[in-house]
Amino acid sequence: MIDKDYKKICELCIPLIKTTGHFIKEQLFKVEKEQIEVKDLNSLVSYVDKQAEEELVAGLHKILPEAGFITEENTILQEEKRLTWIIDPLDGTSNFLHRIPHFAISVGLMVEQKIMIGIVLNAYSGECFYSWKDGGAYLDGRRIYVSDTVEVSNSLIATGFPYKVKDVAPLIRTLGHFMRHGRGIRRFGAAALDLAFVACGRFDCYYESTLNAWDVAAGILLVQEAGGKISDFEGGENYLFGKHIIAANPSIHKDILGIIKRNFI
Repeated sequence: MIDKDYKKICELCIPLIKTTGHFIKEQLFKVEKEQIEVKDLNSLVSYVDKQAEEELVAGLHKILPEAGFITEENTILQEEKRLTWIIDPLDGTSNFLHRIPHFAISVGLMVEQKIMIGIVLNAYSGECFYSWKDGGAYLDGRRIYVSDTVEVSNSLIATGFPYKVKDVAPLIRTLGHFMRHGRGIRRFGAAALDLAFVACGRFDCYYESTLNAWDVAAGILLVQEAGGKISDFEGGENYLFGKHIIAANPSIHKDILGIIKRNFI
């Protein structure tokens, strides 16, 4: 593993990310309809996503000039190196463009296929979740932990829906189970914040399919450093690039995994 002071790097990144978050929030009521592009079915983008990404890339390059980038908006050459920043400049773009105050910046640093830094900024509220490997997880300077709920029946569960889906049956079956046997279901539309909310105990579990690495990279480490457990839908470790993720406190993860397996696999 490359020898770096990940705590120091994390601390250097936070002011940059907060500055970009301020820019995003300032643009909330300024984007016109003609400035919105359709990337794909139900997938939107505007100048705000692109400018935010450019600001983040420029600032992060100064912090670690040797690092490569994997970014959602492709404003820079996509290149995986031994150190690689994985960035979603505006997670929850549809929320942002509909003026729903729930969207975030997600920045993760991957080192030799392991996430070593994870930062998620709620760009509307200003809450900043951050972590570095083996250093714990924090919310605005306060140490955070996953919930201590021990039964799925008492769990508040978050999920998301893919932009494209050929077979809705697994989604409906799983939702139906948690509607009958859980405390409640939330679908807020920003994966990075869903993972951050698991890390600080607001949600007991979050699961979703058809995700990208930039959606989850930072949140993965937040949950792990807060004492939570992460897996793919098969119970394995292919959750960064594998499209499926379950994040939960360790007491309920096994039961959640069993439910997901029965309905999706």
